[in-house]
Amino acid sequence: MVDLMQKIDSSIVTYAVFIFALIIVLINLVSLVFPTFLVTQASESAIGENPYDLGAWAAPVIITNIGVLVFGILFYKNKMPDTIKKSIKTIYNFEVSKNVATFVFIILLFGYIGFAMSDIGEDEGDTWGDYPNLLGVIEKWPEQQGGRNASLEILHVKNFLIKSSLVLFDNPKVIPFAESIALVILTYFFTVQIAQKRFAGLVAMMVLIQSYTFLRFDTLMTYANDWTLFYLLSLYLIVKKWPISPFSYIASVFSKPLTVPFFPLTLFFTYRAEIPRRKKFYVLISYAVMPIMLVAGILFLGIDFGGSTSLRNIVFNSSLFWNGFTTWSYQLRFDTVFLLFILPLVVGLFLKSRDGMKQADSILVLIAGVILAMPLLAAIAGFNLHPYRYVPLIVFFAIGVGTLFSNKVKQAV
Repeated sequence: MVDLMQKIDSSIVTYAVFIFALIIVLINLVSLVFPTFLVTQASESAIGENPYDLGAWAAPVIITNIGVLVFGILFYKNKMPDTIKKSIKTIYNFEVSKNVATFVFIILLFGYIGFAMSDIGEDEGDTWGDYPNLLGVIEKWPEQQGGRNASLEILHVKNFLIKSSLVLFDNPKVIPFAESIALVILTYFFTVQIAQKRFAGLVAMMVLIQSYTFLRFDTLMTYANDWTLFYLLSLYLIVKKWPISPFSYIASVFSKPLTVPFFPLTLFFTYRAEIPRRKKFYVLISYAVMPIMLVAGILFLGIDFGGSTSLRNIVFNSSLFWNGFTTWSYQLRFDTVFLLFILPLVVGLFLKSRDGMKQADSILVLIAGVILAMPLLAAIAGFNLHPYRYVPLIVFFAIGVGTLFSNKVKQAV
C-alpha cells in the first residue's frame, strides 16, 4: 500500500511538472509566432499594433512542431514502416563502449577547443560596453572602491579567477575559456550520471557545442561562464559528493548572483535525485542556511544583484515581466536547434518521466525554472535580459536532449 501511494504521488509530481514546463515554454513560443502579442497585452504604449502579426520564426516553429507531433503519433501507433521503426529503436538503444566513448569525447572536446581558441586574442573592449568597468574592478581587486561598481566588487569568486588569469597568463580570457571547457566536460558527465549511458553524454556535448549562444560567450571575460559551471557542479555534487555541493553553489552566487533564484530548482533536483533519503535530508539541511544568509544580505546589506535597482526596494513590474517572455525571438534567434525543438523536448522528457525516469522531471524543472527566472528578474530587479544569461538554459537543454536516449525505466520511487 505504501509503495502504491508513493507511485501515485510520483505520478502527480510528473504531471504537475509537465504542465508547469509546458505552460512556460508555450508562452515563449507564442512570442516567436506572434512577436508583438504579449507586448500589446502588457504595455499601453503598444496599443494600436497588430498583436497577430507573424514573426520570422512562425513558419519554422509551427511546421517543425507539427511535423514532430505527427511523427511521434505515427511511431507510437505503429503506423510507420518497419525499417524506420527499427532504425529509431536502434538509435534509442545504441550505446558505445568505454573506449569508443573516450575517443569520441576527446575528438569533440579538442575539436571545440581548436575552433574556439582563436577568440582568446580578441579585444573585448571594442564590442562589450561592460568590459572597461569590469577590467577596472579586476585590476584593483580585492580593494573595494564602492560607487557604481560596487555590485561587481562583491563577485569575489569571479574576480579571483579573472585576476588569476591576468597574473598567470597576462590574459584575462584564459581562465574564462578554461571554465567553458570544464562546462562542456561537466555536461557530459552530468548527462551520463542522469541517463546512465555514455552515448547520451556525447549527444549532450554535441548539442552544447553547436549552440551559437554558448560559442558567442565561451571565451569572454566580461560574461564568463563561471556561474553556470559552479551551479551545474553543485547539482552534480549532490549525487557524487554532497558535502561539497553547497560550497559550489555559493561559488556560483559570488560569480554571478543570477543563480540565487535557482535555489528552488536545487531543492527539487535533490527531491528527485536517486540517492538515499537520509542523504537527501543531509543535503537539504546543508542548504537550509542559505535562504537566511541571502535574505540577510538583501535586507540589511542592500546588495545589488546586478540590476539597476537594489533588491531592498522590491517592486514587481508586470509589463517587464511579460516582455521578458518575448526575448527568444531576438536574443536566441541564432539558436535554431533550441527554438525548434524545445517543445518536443518537453514532451519527450514527460514521456521519459512517465516511464519511470524521475530525473527527467528534474531536467524539466531546471529548463522551465531558468526560463521563468528571467522575466521574474526583469520584473523585480529591472534586468536587461542579455543573451549570456541564457547559457544555463542552453546547457540544460543539451542535457535534456541527451537524457532522451536513456534506457532507464520503471525505477523504484
